[in-house]
Amino acid sequence: MCVFLFPFRILYVRATFLRQSCRSAFPTCAMKIKRQKQAKKTIGFYKYNFCFREPFQILIDGTFCQAALKGKIQIKEQMPKYLMGEVQLCTTSCALKELESLGKELCGAKFILRRFQTRKCAHAKEPVSASECLLSMLQQTNPHHYFIATQDQELTSGLKEIPGVPLLYIIQNTTVLDKPSQRSLKHVQAVQAGEMVTPSQQQCIRSLKEEQGIGADGAARPGRKRKRKSGNPNPLSCLKKKKKVTAAAATPKRSNGEKKKRNRPRKRKPAGGAAPALATTPSAAT
Repeated sequence: MCVFLFPFRILYVRATFLRQSCRSAFPTCAMKIKRQKQAKKTIGFYKYNFCFREPFQILIDGTFCQAALKGKIQIKEQMPKYLMGEVQLCTTSCALKELESLGKELCGAKFILRRFQTRKCAHAKEPVSASECLLSMLQQTNPHHYFIATQDQELTSGLKEIPGVPLLYIIQNTTVLDKPSQRSLKHVQAVQAGEMVTPSQQQCIRSLKEEQGIGADGAARPGRKRKRKSGNPNPLSCLKKKKKVTAAAATPKRSNGEKKKRNRPRKRKPAGGAAPALATTPSAAT
């Protein structure tokens, strides 16, 4: 009896092991799917309300590169998959110089950051900290539609005060796209209520004013006088003038000087009517 039960016990143990392994792997897959759905929803929010388009421009600082190095995250490979679109990874010269000044401890992060594009900032002569430089790149409304990837808490708090700035950070060795800030949500609500005008709408209004020749103060600009180009003359005006025919020349004359009689068309008799009465002469009446 024990001989027959032994194979079934082995199968039962194997099935239990597979069930436990699937249960242990299931939370990881579920979290990954949930994280991807949340990222898709957030990207749709920025696309619809702030006109973000591919390729997404991501400004990265040294803190994000250091966290990616520790978590063994391949930024170039994983970022397009996570954001579901083409990306342009970039940084600033101030962020690079900040890493150089911190010494050999951040040599790996500096090596990663050098691979990305370097965008021009306004601090070429006098470099500033990376957080201050990134904030200056965004200005007040983030007109160039930058994503910001950072682990700096002070920079994060400053970014949340600017509407329309997507924030990326690393937590538990995974890249996370933060939810829209309260400032961004209030900005969208104000636009929908008609209290504010989006930057894209301002650009459309500006272009329409330029087409109509209206300045910023509402006054019409004096139009420029266009010089007419010298073209070819009108071909009809180049034709020779025809001689006018006089009344004397219009009436034909005979060779002896008498006027030629006109040939008038004779009236035809009606088809079913009676013939007209002949006029009687005085000799016939007598």
